[in-house]
Amino acid sequence: MGETNTAAQPSQEFEKVLADSSTDVASFDAHDKTLLQKLQHFLHSSPAAVPLIVLVLSLIAFGVILGGKFFSAFTMTLILQQVAIVGIVGAAQTLVILTAGIDLSVGAIMVLSSVVMGQFTFRYGFPPALSVICGLGVGALCGYINGTLVARMKLPPFIVTLGMWQIVLASNFLYSANETIRAQDISANASILQFFGQNFRIGNAVFTYGVVVMVLLVCLLWYVLNRTAWGRYVYAVGDDPEAAKLAGVNVTRMLISIYTLSGLICALAGWALIGRIGSVSPTAGQFANIESITAVVIGGISLFGGRGSIMGMLFGALIVGVFSLGLRLMGTDPQWTYLLIGLLIIIAVAIDQWIRKVAA
Repeated sequence: MGETNTAAQPSQEFEKVLADSSTDVASFDAHDKTLLQKLQHFLHSSPAAVPLIVLVLSLIAFGVILGGKFFSAFTMTLILQQVAIVGIVGAAQTLVILTAGIDLSVGAIMVLSSVVMGQFTFRYGFPPALSVICGLGVGALCGYINGTLVARMKLPPFIVTLGMWQIVLASNFLYSANETIRAQDISANASILQFFGQNFRIGNAVFTYGVVVMVLLVCLLWYVLNRTAWGRYVYAVGDDPEAAKLAGVNVTRMLISIYTLSGLICALAGWALIGRIGSVSPTAGQFANIESITAVVIGGISLFGGRGSIMGMLFGALIVGVFSLGLRLMGTDPQWTYLLIGLLIIIAVAIDQWIRKVAA
């Protein structure tokens, strides 16, 4: 018996400290979340939900105010046609902003690429298809330069793209001599440049190939960002580049590839722009950079990087299109459109900050 009591006593000094310690199993706080907290977590896990809800509500609101003419097939497809260019440029902007950067040069790259396509065809006599390829190459080159300066030189994306915007804009006017190539000349000699402006009907709905390419591009990038390693790396670089580097991601190469792809998409938007307006104009698309950032922000993509969905960007572009056309049909002053969109931008950023508290 004595031996049993001795065996029960702690044999090591540190074990004496544990003799009277609690034997309860550790547990986590399991209290039920409030409805507001559940909503916050849902929006954090589904970043495209907010712009989708706003889009649906705005459609319902204008439908109630304007009646059947707003919900006609022609009006709905007209909204898609109006946002096609912004949607394509917004896709390029989305890739950059997901890395916690920003690209102020997207609009200028788009216009320069369209000017190159036109000038190579009508000034140098290149086959139109080859001119399109050259324009796409110019866009990719501009993006590559942006990416190299950001990734290798470690310069702030805002400063780099602000400088590139000024350089490309000036180059655009100097190279084109501020000359517009008329729609009639393009239609007669290089109709491929206007390809994305051609339309087709499904019932009363009128679609352009520019709308088709915007939808296909967004769907393709959604798949790439959510189903491929490259897409996961994009989010990782935007969320924490140092952690991504430690995990084996070549951050420099990733950033260069992202900015290059962004420039290529801007050049695609330049091709679509020719189809939209019919001509090649160095003064077209002046506000594409601001409009693309607007679509991204309203679309719920965080300006701090690493969070958001490209589908949200598309919904954001459509929200702007719905407000623009809806208010125009109501006969209101166009300034009301800018006022309401400005409010939406501020509200979208405030909601993003509120949602980010979940991950804090």
